[in-house]
Amino acid sequence: MRAIWKGAVSFGLVSISVKLYSATEEKDIRFHQVHRTDGGRIKYKRVCSVDGEDVSYDDIAKGYDIGGGEMVILTDDDFADLPLTTSHAIDVLAFVPADQIDPIMYAKAYYLEPEGQAAKPYVLLRDALTDADRVAIVKVALRQREQLATLRVRDDVLVLNTMLWPDEVRNPDFGFLDDDVETRPAELAMASSLIDSMAGSFKPDEFTDNYRAALQEVIDAKVEGREVVTPEEAEEAPAAAVDLMAALKASVERAKAARGENPEARARAIEATPLKAPAKKSAPAKKAAPAKKTAAKKTTTTAKKAAPAKKAAKKSA
Repeated sequence: MRAIWKGAVSFGLVSISVKLYSATEEKDIRFHQVHRTDGGRIKYKRVCSVDGEDVSYDDIAKGYDIGGGEMVILTDDDFADLPLTTSHAIDVLAFVPADQIDPIMYAKAYYLEPEGQAAKPYVLLRDALTDADRVAIVKVALRQREQLATLRVRDDVLVLNTMLWPDEVRNPDFGFLDDDVETRPAELAMASSLIDSMAGSFKPDEFTDNYRAALQEVIDAKVEGREVVTPEEAEEAPAAAVDLMAALKASVERAKAARGENPEARARAIEATPLKAPAKKSAPAKKAAPAKKTAAKKTTTTAKKAAPAKKAAKKSA
């Protein structure tokens, strides 16, 4: 890693010389804009919209648009007089419990390494933060901007997390917050059951960026001149609107089955098997037989009674 900043952590009369390193890096696959026909890189010129002339970096200043087509131009001298803290100091303001900081305020993370003879005070601050179970609230100037940040311990290293200012966090303004929406106790209980069935420990190594891996495969295939074969994945059709409780129950069963933890369904299946036996002992089907015999006897009797009538008919003939 390459240090991107050097300075000192100051708390009280103690000063700790440190180097700053980016603790994270984005793994996005980056592309250049090129000419489709020959692959030539696309270049952009810095052109003034007023006179149409090319502008060098030395002639570029910062402008603030105040609306109505008017622009306020600021020079380096204007920025030099601003009350910005020194760009080489991390000033500790307070030590607070970590759970008092909303994670939405965190921006970017940096590692701090002690420089020169600063290892002992560095370790002292690290161990003190660990024992106190607190984080340090600090101010630091990075890239010509004053930022709020925290100092905390991770893997025995001090980590600087830059933060958003309170007025940079938007307030949620959604219509449903004013609606009187109530959940039934049974629905809440089933939702809690779903959460329990999907509970686990967060293991970052178990998660991968499938899109990036597939895109890299396409790039590698292009380089090697081979065809990319991607297995087709069946996409589930969007489910129609269903009863909330039914959806929750189905979700619980699916979550348990996915984790191989579905003893209840198996037990229900085992217990349900004996219920088929009573169908063999069903008496009504056997009692219905005599009715057929009775009907047969009545038919025979009727036939016998009809016989004399046939004989009488022959005699008269």
